[in-house]
Amino acid sequence: MAEKGIRIRGLKKRYGSGDTAVDALKKVDMTVTPGEVVGLIGPSGSGKSTLLKCLGAVIEPTGGQMVLGDHIIYDDGWKVKDLRALRRDRIGFVFQAPYLIPFLDVTDNVALPAMLAGSPNSDARKRAMDLLQALDVGHRAKAMPTQLSGGEQQRVSIARGLVNRPPVILADEPTAPLDSERAMAVIRILNNMAQKFETAIIVVTHDEKIIPTFKRIYHIRDGVTYEEKGKGRAFE
Repeated sequence: MAEKGIRIRGLKKRYGSGDTAVDALKKVDMTVTPGEVVGLIGPSGSGKSTLLKCLGAVIEPTGGQMVLGDHIIYDDGWKVKDLRALRRDRIGFVFQAPYLIPFLDVTDNVALPAMLAGSPNSDARKRAMDLLQALDVGHRAKAMPTQLSGGEQQRVSIARGLVNRPPVILADEPTAPLDSERAMAVIRILNNMAQKFETAIIVVTHDEKIIPTFKRIYHIRDGVTYEEKGKGRAFE
């Protein structure tokens, strides 16, 4: 469990300086435990995108602390030397669009991050196949992305995000393009995968269909977060 879960304390992000400075994040405090799926909601311009980029080590915060398990990742400066390795090995990403590579089949789309992390090709493909089976798309393992339905593509995208068994997954509007049935299926899968792999998952969403499924919700407004207890009964 040492490398799972995420804790954020007093995270800040300022763009620019002087009179033109903009404080996109003023005080962000969040905790997500292993096996938990937490919702992050807020209006446009509230800081959601900036927060996600900081969590994903895409941009550098201005202050505060981020801890991944027992590892301090950021504390008024990056505490890891290789941010690419951090993103590859410890953070999984699921986007609104699947962004599958069109000239690779489903198995290789999922296995690629593991191969890039140094796993032998055969091991990476086996791990990919295990995830595809768990997500009920194993029968599409040799299909090309264009042959998949929207729901199948999203499940493949989730498998790709999990293939390196990261302690944290960041999902950015993963249900936005889906109808109610498929949206609920994606959230059910994320909950199942969180529990199975002890992964901490943050879902950024505007989708009112899925908000009642969260047991905990963080709201962000004007760069400040506050927590709300959700209902979270849909998957009990």
